[in-house]
Parts: sequence; structure tokens; C-alpha cells
Amino acid sequence: MPRILAVGGAHIDHKGWLDAPHRPGASNPGHWRSEPGGGAFNAARNLARLGHQVTLVAPRGGDALAGQVADAAREAGIEDCPLTFLDRATPSYTAILEPDGNLVTALADMALYDFVPARRLMTARFRERLEAADLLLADANLPGDALEALTKAAHQRAIPVAAIAVSPAKVVRWKASLPRLTLLAMNMAEAVALTAPTPGEADSNVPAEAMTQAPLQALMQLGLTGGLVSDGGGSVQAFQAGAQLTLAPPPLAQLTDVTGAGDALASGFIDGLLNGGSLEENLARGIALARLTLEVTGPVRHDLSSALLAQTRSAMPMPPQASPL
Repeated sequence: MPRILAVGGAHIDHKGWLDAPHRPGASNPGHWRSEPGGGAFNAARNLARLGHQVTLVAPRGGDALAGQVADAAREAGIEDCPLTFLDRATPSYTAILEPDGNLVTALADMALYDFVPARRLMTARFRERLEAADLLLADANLPGDALEALTKAAHQRAIPVAAIAVSPAKVVRWKASLPRLTLLAMNMAEAVALTAPTPGEADSNVPAEAMTQAPLQALMQLGLTGGLVSDGGGSVQAFQAGAQLTLAPPPLAQLTDVTGAGDALASGFIDGLLNGGSLEENLARGIALARLTLEVTGPVRHDLSSALLAQTRSAMPMPPQASPL
């Protein structure tokens, strides 16, 4: 059974569904639901339910919300090893959704994650957990120096690293670590943010024109060797091990909630990767898991299993168009 060490966001998602299409500047009737979420945590719960042995290391406050995260980890079969800050609040993400599940706006109260320097992570106990892992899974909720220390430690131990972008604002935290990543999962907005030149890059060896090319080419120019780029309900692009692939998912009959779909896409791909699948099969598994997640309320499917994913994948014909790099 593959062993995964997941590091990053594990917080509370507050989601409000509108009863009717959003009216800016007005009071909009609707209802609320709260449950645990976070990029690394969503992916960790998916992978645990798919049969992988998962350990979670995530910052948490000393409040009641921290207990909800712990309960969700236990329910999914995850070994929970929190970094607890007793005088801080557990991070939260608040989203407003249209009746059809599409996002209107969101607010991320994630200040606690910025209090996790590299030295807080790289303890002797953490290094033991890392050395026992077959894969390191991390998201960009942690500061850039902590992510760089993580990827360097994994690289020294020849442990593959699967990364989640989280948001356009945070994905740039992966920039210094791109050559050490096995996979970076992101959406189109995050890919554009990552490949956009910063003021200090005007004289770098990354050609300016590369930043305006197709995202996959620009990402490879930056040293990334494996990536996933999704575009809402459109095509998903992937590259790894010298191959590039684009799949256009078939239309979805039911969209309930978009939260967690990107994390599910990454989870399915990582599951295939750990089981030795091809790029085509890994991407198809990722799309199948994203579709399963879009059908339910919340960022994960509590009934997820390897059998359910396999059944969904086999019922989802998608002729791919692949081309070598």
C-alpha cells in the first residue's frame, strides 16, 4: 500500500448557496453549510478512501473548528499529526455559490498558514515521516520558504512530490521548487499567474515570449516536468515523462458543487501515478474523480472507493489526442 505524507491546508469551508441567481449589491436569500476542506486535505481524504496509507501534517488553531478537521481526518482513515497553534484560529474559506453550484465570490481567512516557517516543519519526527513516504503531497497554503525546504528534503531522499496550486495568488510560492516537482495541479488562471514574469525576471533565462505561449510550454520553460492544467468544464491538459495530452471531458449531466473538483482531479491522477498508470489513464482517472465530486455537495465524496472510481472511469469514453513534446 503506497504511503503518502500530505502537508498543507486543512481548514473549514463555509459555503452559502443562493436560492436564485446572484444580484450584486442586494440581499440574496440562501442557506449555509460548513465542513472541512483545504487542497491538501481534500486530496488526502480522496487518496485514503482509494486505499492509500495517508499521514496528514497541517497547521491548526486551538479552537472548536480544529476538532471538526480532526474528526474528518479520522473518518477518512488518515493518520492526523497537526501543527497546533493554541492561540490562533483554525483557517477558513467562505464561498458564495449560485444555485447551479458556480462560484460567485470567496474569502480565504488563512493567516495561520503564514506562521509555519520551514524550521517548524523540518523536525526530526517530520523527517522520519518523510523518509517513510512513497510520495509527498503538498499545497501552496504554506509559505514559500517552507515549500522550498519540503521539496529539497524530498528531492534529497528521491521521494516524488505532487503539488496543488490552491489559487492564482499562492501558486507563485511553488516557483522556486518547480524543477523538484513530479506534478503540479492547477487551473488555467493559476497557470497564467505562475508563468507571468515578475519585475525581477526581465533579465532571466526564461524568454519573455515563452510566458505568452500555451501554458504547458511556458511551464516547461520554467523547469516543471509534470503538470495538470484544468479549465473549468473545458479540456484538461497534462504533461509528464516526455508526453503531452489533452482530454475533453464529456458533458456533465449534473453539477451540484464545484468546490474540491480540482483537488479531485489531482487525486485521481496521483492515484493512477502511484499504481503505475500511463499518462492517458492517469488523466482519465483524474477527470472521472472530478466528475464524481461535482455530483455531490462538498469538496469530497464520502462514499468514494476504488470500485466506484473504476466503474465511473469505465463508463466514461473519452478519445484522447496525444502528442509527444
